[in-house]
Amino acid sequence: MSTALSNSAVSLVVVRVGKRGITNALIRELDNILKARGVVKVKLLRSFRESHDVDREVRARLAEELAERLRAEVIDVRGYTIVLKRGRGITG
Repeated sequence: MSTALSNSAVSLVVVRVGKRGITNALIRELDNILKARGVVKVKLLRSFRESHDVDREVRARLAEELAERLRAEVIDVRGYTIVLKRGRGITG
């Protein structure tokens, strides 16, 4: 992740994914944030991780699935946090 983006990641809007998982309402919320701000941080809460048996491979697939559904790109996956960005030429 670039230094400028790393520094700005501290102040990103954070959306938490709980035991309900990836719902249509969550996708709409993420889409609205990406339209308004261009970048969003998604945290996978323990309740989600435990109910969905999340490991490193699942996190990577989930990040790619979110990016595809939101027409965004995965900037970073660290631990249980995914950073997504929608830039120029990427519309939702």
